[in-house]
Amino acid sequence: MSDNEIPLPDLNSADAPPLSDDVGYNEEEHASRIAADLEAVFDVPVQVSAVLGRSKMDVGELLKLGPGTVLELDRKVGEAIDIYVNNRLVARGEVVLVEDKLGVTMTEIIKSDRN
Repeated sequence: MSDNEIPLPDLNSADAPPLSDDVGYNEEEHASRIAADLEAVFDVPVQVSAVLGRSKMDVGELLKLGPGTVLELDRKVGEAIDIYVNNRLVARGEVVLVEDKLGVTMTEIIKSDRN
C-alpha cells in the first residue's frame, strides 16, 4: 500500500457501522455524514441549463430574425422544460416567477443508467 492510499474498513467485522435496519440507525445522522462526505465537491462549478424548447431553421431564416420576431418552439405552453447539468439531462420542471426574475422548479428527477 502506498502512502497516499487510505485503508478501507472491513464491513464484515464486529465493529462495522450499523446497517439501516439496525435499531441504532439514525437517519438524520446518516444524512449529515453523507453531506460531510460530499463537502469536498461543494465548490466544483457546474453548468446548469433550462431548455424551454428548440427550433430548427436555415441560416437564411436566422439572418432574417429581428426584434419582435416570434420564434416557434417544439413545446406547448405549460409543458415541462428540460434541466441539464453539464449537458446531461437530470430533471424536468416548470418556469416560475420569483419577484422580478424567472426561475425553474424541478418537478421530476431523471434517473440515468451509468455505465
